[in-house]
Amino acid sequence: MRAVLTIIVTSLLLSGCLPLAIFANGSGSDYKGIRNNLGVFVAGKNVNTLCLSPALRLAIWEFEGYFGKKIVMSSGYRTPWHNYSVGGAAKSYHTSCMAADFYIPGVPKNKLIAFAKRSGSVGGLGCYPGRKFIHIDVRGRKWGSKSPVTFAGC
Repeated sequence: MRAVLTIIVTSLLLSGCLPLAIFANGSGSDYKGIRNNLGVFVAGKNVNTLCLSPALRLAIWEFEGYFGKKIVMSSGYRTPWHNYSVGGAAKSYHTSCMAADFYIPGVPKNKLIAFAKRSGSVGGLGCYPGRKFIHIDVRGRKWGSKSPVTFAGC
């Protein structure tokens, strides 16, 4: 019964998010020279987009659908060793396929932050002053919480 309910909920979520995300634009001078890896634009050759949870993909599609442009991911899945080497948190959601750092060319960072705070699919939000990307993760929110856990400059 639980599996059937999961399939139904996932289908409903996809039917609401995917149609808008498929119209997101990933062309033009903003994307010149940016590599596409498994359908996701990446800021570097070491960005791993293979392991992204379904909930994270839905959150990304929500951003792309809302802003009408594709994201550019600067960090996705990280092995524990890679996470340690870049100074990631010990229990980083990046190591469990549940986090992404990204920006959208031409979209001001403050608009991404404001949208993330309103989005029901974002569980954690990092803003990193001086960097052009934001961090989102899809951790579960505390019961009754209407906004994500925020940290690092939000």
